Amino acid sequence: MIESFKPWFAALLLLVPFAVAQAEPEVSWPQGWTVEPVPVQETDQAAKVSRQRGVKNDAAGNPQLVMELTMTQVESGHVVNLQGVLLEMRKSVQKDFAQGGYQSVCNRVHAGQLSGLQALETTCTITLNGRHVLSQTLVAALDGDKAYVLSYAGQAAAFTDSQDEIRAVRNSLKL
Repeated sequence: MIESFKPWFAALLLLVPFAVAQAEPEVSWPQGWTVEPVPVQETDQAAKVSRQRGVKNDAAGNPQLVMELTMTQVESGHVVNLQGVLLEMRKSVQKDFAQGGYQSVCNRVHAGQLSGLQALETTCTITLNGRHVLSQTLVAALDGDKAYVLSYAGQAAAFTDSQDEIRAVRNSLKL
């Protein structure tokens, strides 16, 4: 089920990236998580996009939770409609899950925090035949010429059980 998790890069392109070299954000992944390489695509290089992914596996090595942080450079002077971007990302999540036969309900976009930055976020509950199987949260924030999106998705029980780890990652980000 975790295979349905996709980076929401397309929505990030709405941020109108600008080629400026910047330091990579730092993520302190919890002990036991696997840091996976994120394939660098040609569009990522041109758009100056940085992506990092961590995966929490169960004892058998099956993914239970996936977190991905994406940073995109924003053209100087461009005004980003952060709520609009997050709504498009949420719509994409719902559409992708619907194509796989899942139903999803997302809460309203609301204020949040991402490493000390004011952010907007939304969480979607994904069900199959009425049974809660996955949850996914999207968090977006702006800091000058950088836009950040933290997306995390996981099996329903793992998502709930991992809230302390998720909070620790969110609070320890160095953006």
